[in-house]
Amino acid sequence: MTPEGQALLRQGAAELGLNVEAQLPQFEQLLDLLVDANSRVNLTALKTESDIVLKHFVDSLSCLRGGHLDGAGLRVLDIGTGAGFPTLPLAIVRPEVAFTPLDSIRKKIDFVRSAAEALNLTGVTPLVGRAETLGRDPEHRERYDRVVCRAVAALPILAELGLPLLKPGGLLVAQKGPISEEELHAGRRAAGEVGGGVTEVDAFTLPVLGDARTLVVIEKVGPTPKKYPRREGVPNAQPLFWTAR
Repeated sequence: MTPEGQALLRQGAAELGLNVEAQLPQFEQLLDLLVDANSRVNLTALKTESDIVLKHFVDSLSCLRGGHLDGAGLRVLDIGTGAGFPTLPLAIVRPEVAFTPLDSIRKKIDFVRSAAEALNLTGVTPLVGRAETLGRDPEHRERYDRVVCRAVAALPILAELGLPLLKPGGLLVAQKGPISEEELHAGRRAAGEVGGGVTEVDAFTLPVLGDARTLVVIEKVGPTPKKYPRREGVPNAQPLFWTAR
């Protein structure tokens, strides 16, 4: 990582209230691993150092706003992690938290696994699969303290996929761009349908870049009906209370 990249990471983290000086070597190694792997396998569309630092590393760290991922021993599932975001940056700064990054694309999970091993992130346990399947698996249903997801789908879809996996009192932390009132309203209805309630809508701008972001927090307040999540592909094809695409 160049001095300019280090400066961007320091500044972006500082604007989020974080000091990542001690973790800079791990972030530098992660950057090298990602760039090298991406030259051989298509893992991310972001190619430049500044884009990766700001739109992957800093953007992932913004999930820490509100303190929802603070606490040793938390079990956190990352739905649709892709090349390991937000899991890998979060695991670097929160090594006391257990992360399970989930993605249906094996080549991406293979990279996340190898990167976690290279970075000695012992709390990261990557998993190939779909949230619909996990949500019906007794080994995963209602087993997680937190579910995070980063720009994966519309809020009603995220509610149906994430809430079944949460313990009672657990939190879904959905990271999105600007969110419309229509999507938020549908998300509230969907959350209620699957045992949750929206507790926080945190609109902010991404450090340095100024891009609009929103963290939507949904708490698991009641049991999820057994019929949810629906079978693979249905939540995306037929979102609860939501027809916009």
